[in-house]
Amino acid sequence: MTGLPLRLPLGYRLIAHDSISSTNDEAKRLARDGAAAGTLLWTLEQTAGRGRRGRPWFSPAGNFYASLILRPDCSASRLPQLGFVAALAVGEALGAICPALNPSYKWPNDVLINGRKIAGVLLESEITSQNNRTFVVIGVGANLSSSPKNTEFPATSLLEEGIGAVSPKAMLELFIDHFQSWFATWCAEGFAPVRAAWLMAAAITRGEPIRVRLDALALCGRFLDIDHDGNLLLDRAGACRRIAAGEVFPAV
Repeated sequence: MTGLPLRLPLGYRLIAHDSISSTNDEAKRLARDGAAAGTLLWTLEQTAGRGRRGRPWFSPAGNFYASLILRPDCSASRLPQLGFVAALAVGEALGAICPALNPSYKWPNDVLINGRKIAGVLLESEITSQNNRTFVVIGVGANLSSSPKNTEFPATSLLEEGIGAVSPKAMLELFIDHFQSWFATWCAEGFAPVRAAWLMAAAITRGEPIRVRLDALALCGRFLDIDHDGNLLLDRAGACRRIAAGEVFPAV
């Protein structure tokens, strides 16, 4: 790949590709084979990129695609919190590129600019059969030069927001620097500071009406909070419902 070597924090090992089907799929394969925590997959394009719930992820050259393998020593219930860690890292990386951007966050792991999605995080975990240890793969996609059209939730890119050309290499270096900082905070202090920072820049404020789509139905209510595990708390006619997985949209 062009422009290598990259500047990465100690403990990270880069595996770079010009093109690959899916960084998350390749990262999971490597993790099953024993790849160490800190192994970082990066590609210039994906031919079969995936988003949440298996949906295709628009993956042409010019945008940012990477997946990181971690093996955190924690309970499985805490792993979803790493999606918030990664989202904050993406948002801060974008803010470092252009301080005027003011990224915001949509539960559970989308990054928005001016109300449009510019990046997403895909978290996948497994327990390996070799040593019965859990690994987690954190996949990140960010629209630098282009974005998909006619999507259910509006999308944008840095170029469409009037920011000049930004190289995927620069985004990778900024993302992993900010991720390492937030990951260290999460390891040392838990989810509380991550949750506080996410809520401070949340795209939807507490009390705002929202629609949450689950597998088989959609629920309307008001956004109350995210709890200390990262679950969404939805107020429905005075009753609080805790939601672990779903998609949030503005109320119709």
